Amino acid sequence: MQREIANPFPDRRCFFCGADNPQGLGLRFFHDDATGEISTQYVPEERFVGQGDIMHGAIQMGLLDELMGWACVVHTGEMAVTADLRCRFLRPLRIAGKPVRAVCRVTGRQGPKVHMTAALTDAGGAVCMRATGTYHVLSPERYAALVQGKASGAG
Repeated sequence: MQREIANPFPDRRCFFCGADNPQGLGLRFFHDDATGEISTQYVPEERFVGQGDIMHGAIQMGLLDELMGWACVVHTGEMAVTADLRCRFLRPLRIAGKPVRAVCRVTGRQGPKVHMTAALTDAGGAVCMRATGTYHVLSPERYAALVQGKASGAG
């Protein structure tokens, strides 16, 4: 069963998930209790075209980065930041007025480091991009200081 995840982030201005960002994507995220996967869907907009009718690669990477951040919070119950994100573009993701789907799975944890894999598929189910990521869990105090601009260096 899939259930929607409540937004855990205190700042609602995030470009990808912020409800208070009128230029943002307003993504919603879901947890599949059976598989443990976190997912989101999005209909790519013309404003994010790269070349031709292909969705810009930076937006594709951002979708998976955001998804992995949410997966990390669901898995650990703690806030985390991107430590490493590696993407592999497999085929063009076309802006075609149909939803694309992003899915993430946590693959392991070593101390404060959480490891994940993710994929971005087109409306037909073809995998257009795969990514692996490592996210660094922060203490609530460290996260608050980072968001408020008072932090320096890695947590």
